[in-house]
Amino acid sequence: MAEKKRPLISFREKVGYGFGDMSSSMFWKIFGMYLLFFYTDVFGLTPAEAGTMFLVTRIWDAVNDPIMGLISDRTNSRWGKYRPYLLWGAIPFALIGVLTFVTPNFNHGGKLAYAYITYTLMMMVYTLINVPYASLLGVMSPSPKDRNVLSSFRMFFAYGGSFLTFLLLQPLVDFFGGKLGWRTDVGAAASNADRISTVPAAWTISVAIIGVLCAILFFLCFKWTKERVKPVDESKNKVSVWSDLGKLVHNSPWWILLAAGVAALIFNSIRDGVAVYYFKDYVSVNAKVWRWTLPTIYLMIGQAANMLGVALAAPVANRLGKKATFAWAMFLAAVLSILFYRLKPDQVALILVFQILISVCAGSIFPLLWSMYADIVDYQELKTGRRATGLIFSSSSMSQKLGWALGSAVTGWLLGAFNYQPGLVSQAGSAVNGIRMMMSWLPAAGCIIAIIAILFYPLGENKMKDVTEQLAELRKKNDQ
Repeated sequence: MAEKKRPLISFREKVGYGFGDMSSSMFWKIFGMYLLFFYTDVFGLTPAEAGTMFLVTRIWDAVNDPIMGLISDRTNSRWGKYRPYLLWGAIPFALIGVLTFVTPNFNHGGKLAYAYITYTLMMMVYTLINVPYASLLGVMSPSPKDRNVLSSFRMFFAYGGSFLTFLLLQPLVDFFGGKLGWRTDVGAAASNADRISTVPAAWTISVAIIGVLCAILFFLCFKWTKERVKPVDESKNKVSVWSDLGKLVHNSPWWILLAAGVAALIFNSIRDGVAVYYFKDYVSVNAKVWRWTLPTIYLMIGQAANMLGVALAAPVANRLGKKATFAWAMFLAAVLSILFYRLKPDQVALILVFQILISVCAGSIFPLLWSMYADIVDYQELKTGRRATGLIFSSSSMSQKLGWALGSAVTGWLLGAFNYQPGLVSQAGSAVNGIRMMMSWLPAAGCIIAIIAILFYPLGENKMKDVTEQLAELRKKNDQ
């Protein structure tokens, strides 16, 4: 029997796959960059309350990821195992995202309960759609090189979505804030010319507009992608949940990559979560380009640099290997983050230069992580005969959420510990110095932990070449 030709991934399909993470990232970046600010300066929570809520809700949500992975692995439909959830989850994803940015007219306890409920629901529906989306990478092509390309498209569009969010959100919030009245008594009393509006309804309307775009992107991702890779032995696709979990627990590369991913996300989430405060309370230069304030310009530049890092990831990894590329990128990010602490409040140009360099490093690691999770799927299938794509990819989402949970919780707690006071035009020296630490030394610690973890990762390029060849032989035998 003639050998089947490997299916080609069209450019449209690569773009369609990228649209999925573009949608996810548009909301995720709002959560990472603005949600803490929204809860403290618009909604009316204290930093400690918001930090504790992030930890509690995201740890609970992280537990849901493996459950969703197990469910999607056992889904069978005319659209495949993972694509149906892109169709079913698009509208709930957008709707609950908007509800998260509604400020109800409740007392403080009622508002705190509302925040817990809506944010928990948001993270659960994020799991519903994002775990199957991530798993789709493992079944679109059996080729590691195709996966590197798809992963790069995914992350390029993810950062593009984040850039689009920063491009739109602050101007929209300020526009509707101006129409509805600049601020309420919940928000801070800084100069209206150099900070984002604190009108609650302006945030709700602006997020609703972005939510519509997110739903459309998920529908296109569903329509333009295909599932191709089938398990080597379909009979082993019907195994118990406990069997799948047992195999995962004994998969040492999975544990190593999980640790590296959590540490990398802690690095990102602390820097992202405190950036708005850094410019509001430390940087002494107030600048505005059209409708964009300096913090938004800083964030947009970071996303553009992330996209450059994504573009560099595949060619550098093909030359140095994924493991070495990841370690070097984290090392450079750690050094640059430590140096960031020495920047003065009037050195805006240097602050932006360091943001570009750090963001290039950060942008290069995440496509490598996703591609390495696909390698772990192949490795486990060869070792056990079981292709638990959804369960293994759910761990990538779990590490993402755990990293953000710990990073966001630490950010909120430290702001409280450093005596940050919402509403003050001038913060205490301890609060300002703490904010500087959270932009530099603390993220660098996350980088170092990630480097230590990845040094133990065993699935290098030569090992994965052997794994891929052995799986190809097994699939060829089954096709005959």
